[in-house]
Amino acid sequence: MTNQRTDAPTGGHRARLRALVESERFRHSVLVLIGVNALTLGLETSAATMAVAGRFLMMLDTAILAVFVAELALRIYAHGWRFFRDPWGVFDFVIVGIALVPASEAFSALRALRVLRALRLVSGVPRLRRVVEALLGAVPGIGAIGGLLTLIFYVFAVIATNLFGGAFPAWFGSIGESMYSLFQIMTLESWSMGIVRPVMEVFPYAWAFFVPFIIVSSFTVLNLFIAIIVDSMQTLHRAEEEETRDTVARVMHAEAGEVEGEIAALRREIRALHKLVAEKLR
Repeated sequence: MTNQRTDAPTGGHRARLRALVESERFRHSVLVLIGVNALTLGLETSAATMAVAGRFLMMLDTAILAVFVAELALRIYAHGWRFFRDPWGVFDFVIVGIALVPASEAFSALRALRVLRALRLVSGVPRLRRVVEALLGAVPGIGAIGGLLTLIFYVFAVIATNLFGGAFPAWFGSIGESMYSLFQIMTLESWSMGIVRPVMEVFPYAWAFFVPFIIVSSFTVLNLFIAIIVDSMQTLHRAEEEETRDTVARVMHAEAGEVEGEIAALRREIRALHKLVAEKLR
């Protein structure tokens, strides 16, 4: 009995706190602070700005970090261990934890990652969260396409090293150098004037090697990445639509059951009134 009395208020308090941290106003307030903090972290990279308002920006950054820690503590207390079952909750926990690393030389690289706090906008905005979930859903397909692209790179790199390595060792002297040069060609960055035309001055028919490579890598395989991501987003959208339809169907079924129950009750009342009237008429 004593445990029930002590647990009930705690459960009610957690329920109220859970409703607070999940409310739209609370979530939007945190999102505003995330945006402000991202802006201040960007201003801290400017020497002129730090000379004028450096102390204020550091104090503001510390205050916002304290708010983030308090907000995270409230969410952990409100949800309990279930908080760590949510990947987005763990993501927020890691980002805030990185920001708490001491500002020493050994951890200077981690301190530079404070700007990752801006990524909390992803967990706070449902549309951005759906995009990230779609990207994660496309990882298996992207991995398969990446494996295919790596195989294509290796095959063309071996051919390029054998064909052009002797005349152009800086670009095609080894498989690694050939793969890097082919990567530059795939991105279409200075591929013609920078690499292909100088090679064609020595090997006039080199275009028969580079053009098929560009068609296969840039125009075919890379577009498969986009196709997989789009398909993943469409699959996620269809799943959300089906979940919405199921929810609506469940609500309508429950409401229909309630209506049928009320109609049945009215029918019973009408029958009872009919019997009562018939008895009085006798």
